[in-house]
Amino acid sequence: MIIDVLYFAWLRERIGVNREQITTSAKTVTELIEELAAIDEGHALAFADLKSLRVALDQQMARFDSSLANTREVAFFPPMTGG
Repeated sequence: MIIDVLYFAWLRERIGVNREQITTSAKTVTELIEELAAIDEGHALAFADLKSLRVALDQQMARFDSSLANTREVAFFPPMTGG
């Protein structure tokens, strides 16, 4: 399956791009993260601490154990803080 992966804030800085298209066999967000972290050092650094990440599937907040079935877009970002 092909998924668009979006990166925001410091994830974008560590990975070096704001989006990429990934061909994956991952069934869950966690499996996708494992695949992404194996790409290179920047990806590994971005996904080193899952406590500091949030994920959305097709623009809906999700959990790391969520299924990727029928998902077209996965977005990773840090937790939002008030201002």
